[in-house]
Amino acid sequence: MVIAEAGVNHNGDLERARDMVAAAAEAGADYVKFQAFSASSLVAQGAKTAAYQAANTGETHQTALLESLEIGLDEFAQLAEACCKSGARFLCTPFDVTITKSLISMGMDRIKVASGELTNTVALQSFAELNLPIILSTGMATLDEVGGALDILDTNGATDVTLLHCTSLYPAPMETLNLRAMTTMAERFGRPVGYSDHSLGDHAAIAAVALGAVIIEKHFTLDRTLPGPDHQASLEPAELATMITKLRETVRALGDGEKRPTAAERDIAQLVRRSWHAARALTAGTVLADEDVMLVRPADGLPPARSPIGCTLERALGPGTPVRAEDLVR
Repeated sequence: MVIAEAGVNHNGDLERARDMVAAAAEAGADYVKFQAFSASSLVAQGAKTAAYQAANTGETHQTALLESLEIGLDEFAQLAEACCKSGARFLCTPFDVTITKSLISMGMDRIKVASGELTNTVALQSFAELNLPIILSTGMATLDEVGGALDILDTNGATDVTLLHCTSLYPAPMETLNLRAMTTMAERFGRPVGYSDHSLGDHAAIAAVALGAVIIEKHFTLDRTLPGPDHQASLEPAELATMITKLRETVRALGDGEKRPTAAERDIAQLVRRSWHAARALTAGTVLADEDVMLVRPADGLPPARSPIGCTLERALGPGTPVRAEDLVR
């Protein structure tokens, strides 16, 4: 599953958000995801922005930044409809249960829990009681904190939870990604795992799929030069399409894990493997010695493990002729 994370890269502009839906659907994303919040109920007055937010926007207070990025429920309803028409599915990261119920009524079929909400016991209880699949981001969390969040979700009725490994830096340097933590969480908790990728480029997402990720979430933007907190760590539409193609190809390349030749390989094996052949013209009754036979391509004679040396020929063989079981005296 590929989630194209529009996030707040619409900069509060509904038409830009519509264009992002169209671009993500054209790129092949399964879901287009936004972030649904009310700044007044999410942060206290005076709360500072994160360092990357201040650096990317010049804004030092969360309230002012978030107010400029808000989209209302009526606008989300229009985006949900746009997703439906485009063939992609609509998804939001909600930041309170009231918003969540409204989004579900618009057709949202699963709940994405932000990394910052992983320790929000009240929110987790409410999300679990809505009886939808949950995608739980785990940025900034310890393994024990992830386990604690899962306990709350399980206790309150959540039955389908996927864990998204994440590094909550924008952009996240390669040395901070720790992709093997996905394997650790899968083994510890027995849940499907995915990856929310905040790194530059697409190679970390591809590596995550190779390590077992069943969901990839990736920020995208229509223009990386736009002002805003997340644009610089996002893919542009053509890059998103390329990444999705690579992810699909990676899944196909992984296969089912059973070691076996393909049908085409079996044909090639016949040509490039060796078998026993006559090294020179041989008459019937010859007791084969080392100098009489050779191991060469193709594999149309006895296999190397079935040496004919010491056996008697029942019929004459020309030079280069494969030695077969029926050519030997039984």
